[in-house]
Amino acid sequence: MELKRLYDQVKKMEKRRFGKTDMNVSVLGFGGSEIGYERASLSSVSKLLNGALDAGVNVIDTAECYITSEELIGAAISERRGDYYLFTKCGHERGWSYPDWRPSSLWKSIERSLKRLKTDHVDLLQLHSCSENELRKGEVIEFLKRARERGYTPFIGYSGDSQAALYAVNSSEFDTLQTSINIADQEALDLTLPLAKKRNMGVIAKRPVANVAWADGDRPARNGYGYPYWERLQKLKYDFLRADLHDSVATALRFVLTVSGVHTAIVGTTKPERFSENALALEAGTLPVEVFEKVRSRWREIAGSDWVGQT
Repeated sequence: MELKRLYDQVKKMEKRRFGKTDMNVSVLGFGGSEIGYERASLSSVSKLLNGALDAGVNVIDTAECYITSEELIGAAISERRGDYYLFTKCGHERGWSYPDWRPSSLWKSIERSLKRLKTDHVDLLQLHSCSENELRKGEVIEFLKRARERGYTPFIGYSGDSQAALYAVNSSEFDTLQTSINIADQEALDLTLPLAKKRNMGVIAKRPVANVAWADGDRPARNGYGYPYWERLQKLKYDFLRADLHDSVATALRFVLTVSGVHTAIVGTTKPERFSENALALEAGTLPVEVFEKVRSRWREIAGSDWVGQT
């Protein structure tokens, strides 16, 4: 179906109050990793993001380490800056495999991000999978506070999983939490989300469709990004995954947005039509209680103690 016709079918994107912030965020957000890692063209990203904004999406999440992502976003939609909330992450200026938490590096990182994104501020600045050990030192948190004081951002957040995320939530220093939540990754539902909700934190669900790992018929490479989810789903064997791929993706995404305390789910893609299909799927709303509980029960029955949140 023609992309414009797909987006025209999206009636009105649901918005949710983003915790203690003053933002009302769309339940579907755009995750900027894939456009960077796959080196998408500016023309395709412009088509993708402008279509998403036209459909009511108002959350754009990226990070400095996503190669060309920030530059593409800035070039594609900076002229529509008032139409979206812009989130970025810092801590890996030389790439994902090279974390650098020195305050001097973090200052350079945010300044580069603002230049690439063609803006004077981001709406949320997040630490990107910072370890618990680094969080305990306090310097990275102090950096975020000073960035807020300087007007680089009104809100600060933590992006990560498991025990480090729990420490971040317990610290009461962060306005938001971005963490992995999907049908193959439910640790956060018990570990961090109840406390985050109690503290009125905005919650972003990353990897909400589990990399659509169930669609890989053959065993993927063990070092592949989606391999842990593929392996888990072989054991979970959810009935709904036997359905048409479009329907199974829709159910998986609706599961995440049925989780209490989740405000937005960010989906990354380079394909405009795929993003518009996700937007349409959400018009069905949250899952019926019995369907949601069936997924949760299966997780409790099968999940091993080592099935921790995947970064």
